[in-house]
Amino acid sequence: MPRRSGLASGLLLGSALDALFADPRRGHPVAAFGTAAARAERRLWAASRARGAAFAALCAGSAAAAGWAGQRLAGRRPLPGAALAGAATWAVLGGASLAAEAAGVSRALEAGDLDGARHRLPALCGRDAAGLSGPELARAAVESVAENTCDAVVAPLLWGAVAGVAGLLGYRAVNTLDAMVGHHSMRYERFGWAAARLDDVANLVPARVTAALAVALAPAVGGSGRAAVRAVRRDGAAHPSPNAGRCEAAFAGALGVSLGGTNVYRGRAERRGTLGDGPPPGPADLDRAIRLSRLITAAATLLCAAAAYLLGARGRARGPRLPEPGDPAPKGQRLWLLALHPHSFVGVAPTTTKEAGDRGKDAMNGLLVAVTGAAGIPAAGVAAGTP
Repeated sequence: MPRRSGLASGLLLGSALDALFADPRRGHPVAAFGTAAARAERRLWAASRARGAAFAALCAGSAAAAGWAGQRLAGRRPLPGAALAGAATWAVLGGASLAAEAAGVSRALEAGDLDGARHRLPALCGRDAAGLSGPELARAAVESVAENTCDAVVAPLLWGAVAGVAGLLGYRAVNTLDAMVGHHSMRYERFGWAAARLDDVANLVPARVTAALAVALAPAVGGSGRAAVRAVRRDGAAHPSPNAGRCEAAFAGALGVSLGGTNVYRGRAERRGTLGDGPPPGPADLDRAIRLSRLITAAATLLCAAAAYLLGARGRARGPRLPEPGDPAPKGQRLWLLALHPHSFVGVAPTTTKEAGDRGKDAMNGLLVAVTGAAGIPAAGVAAGTP
């Protein structure tokens, strides 16, 4: 596994970039991935779970492999590692855009502009907005904030802390594929099955971490942690998703409102259980949900950066490791390595006895450092082999 140099700093940097600049309107890396995935879908689509699994493995695996390769190239160098992790973190996070879109719906509802709120809702969720009342629009926005606080913030940060840049990009690919093909429809019922199940697995732990953070931070938005715990335990499993239900129930309990009910997606009605106690949410409750999401974002960023740092420190404490690209050749290498690769050293070694004599006792060590560095071969890797 590549070194984790700069990963913790990169998670903090990327989160700060997302908070400051949000998502670009054009040229977003996730949009580029979606375009490539759509092309792959056109080539691979069939009403088959096997073909859908191949599609998901190809797209998500390619993204994760790109992250692994980038981190591999960064090696032990902290600045390139932090820059790479920061760029990847910014690309996969969506907390700032989530809060901005939800705030737009809240402002429209506060002004009584239901058409404006309906127009903005599709940026948050996929349900049919036409004909929704004010309370239904507010409920849809609160539910989307709760679920996407996990999908767009907590989950990518957790995967980044555990698996580095490969985890960041791989998770975002999985979540994007679920949004593209993980639907109950004639086209995707079988083809999208693998992407949907993979997303369920990827969010299993992050969703529960999101719920736990909502419980802990409920008092900061005027809510009750106990009510949030009660809602998660009682109502979390009432949702058809094994993960979204935990997040939405935690938000419902923390805000003291009721979520759930009947939603319509592409003309198809889905009945979901009631989550939480209290009245339906209004614009003020949506504002509180946005604040809670932002607090969870800050807490998750700090926790995941700390986890990445501790995991990196633990890896360094394990002792010897395989060399990586960009590592400087260490001093004091064994002379028998010269015999293994004699042709790599031609034209690099000192050629006069005066040079060697001036270097004294460390002449041969300096020779080995020079030749291995010039050849681009870490000296320790000659015997062990670079991974």
